[in-house]
Amino acid sequence: MKTLYLECQMGAAGDMLTAALLELFDNPQEVVDTFNKWGIPGVEYHLECTESHGIRGTRMHVHVNGVEEHSHDVLDCAHAHVHHEHEHHEHEHHEHEHHEHEHHEHEHHEHEHHEHEHHEHAHCHTSLADIHAIVDKISVEPEVRADIMSVYKLLAEAESAAHGVTVEEVHFHEVGSMDAVADIAAVCYLLHQLHPDEIVSSPIHVGSGHVHCAHGVLPVPAPATAWLLRGIPCYGGDVRGELCTPTGAALIRHFAISYGPMPEMRIAKIGYGLGQKSFECLNCVRAFIGQCDEPSEKIVEFSCNIDDVTPESLAFAQARLFEAGALEVYTTSVTMKKSRSGFVLTVHAPLSLKVQMLETIFKHTTTIGIRETICHRYRLERQMETRTTRYGDVRLKISRGYGVERRKFEYEDMARIAREQNISLEDVKTILEGD
Repeated sequence: MKTLYLECQMGAAGDMLTAALLELFDNPQEVVDTFNKWGIPGVEYHLECTESHGIRGTRMHVHVNGVEEHSHDVLDCAHAHVHHEHEHHEHEHHEHEHHEHEHHEHEHHEHEHHEHEHHEHAHCHTSLADIHAIVDKISVEPEVRADIMSVYKLLAEAESAAHGVTVEEVHFHEVGSMDAVADIAAVCYLLHQLHPDEIVSSPIHVGSGHVHCAHGVLPVPAPATAWLLRGIPCYGGDVRGELCTPTGAALIRHFAISYGPMPEMRIAKIGYGLGQKSFECLNCVRAFIGQCDEPSEKIVEFSCNIDDVTPESLAFAQARLFEAGALEVYTTSVTMKKSRSGFVLTVHAPLSLKVQMLETIFKHTTTIGIRETICHRYRLERQMETRTTRYGDVRLKISRGYGVERRKFEYEDMARIAREQNISLEDVKTILEGD
């Protein structure tokens, strides 16, 4: 299984993830040249091969209308702005006073005037619909565009939750939104090209302290980031500052399927994506890609002895357990105390469904005690193909792994043909294999 592991011991940001993934390609500059052909309004990508703390890595620079946004705390922490009429008039009032002041002292404040122009530009706003229109014009595969919009929708939902408004009321800062579109588009494209079977992330270091945002001074992680990290293992530490941005959190949330230490894997390549800030320790995201030869998952096994239940009730309990998400449910005939005939009910289920399984077993059986065992489940990778035959479409299950491959026609499809043609299942199998 092709596995991508993202090590986020110094948080995650869009530019750092982009840089780390680029290092997994044979010619990163060629990929960046592809980025620059997308035509994202005002955006230019620049690749810098450099080093930090004696370690060689890559730093990704995104220029919007010729300007690189260094202040990621402001743009990422306050990724969006909620329009309120009072704030709009207040901004116009301050803008008017500032222009009057410039009129009287133009030469003395020429530098301040340029800063004000940039400030004005950065406070233009873009809606989610505007972002959608921009993304639709990027010359990438439809699947990549869909991923970009899914990530951006997560950002909008995070800002919506943080500010208590609808997603439609959330507007993104123009320069910040282009910077984020560039980062998100790059990461989505790179992951599409790498095409790993699974993406695993380490727990995410969020940093500590406070950060200055467009909405004021906010704690780390910022409200939008904290919302995006719900259910994801994360932690703070001694590093002061915002290590995980909303863009980084949204990308990890969308793509990672599990979190924890690096799985057992044969590493093929390692990418170092360096951040813009300097800390006492190396500020980077590391990306490892390689093969996991023995994919496994932890499951819980429940078992209990039952000698006072009817077969009908036991069958009903099995059906309800499958409906609740059990992976396997089966019974074994046993002789219990006092030489009574009984059953051992065994249930396999994902760890996440432990409580539901216990409740269902106690509710639908007569047992008063359940045993628990935590197991590793190993399975072949499975896929389904559809074959066109003289009897119509027939599904074929293909299982691969551990050096073996197995193919089996779907039972329900074979049974349909057997009934329609009035022949045996074995005859159907022989016909299908001959075709």
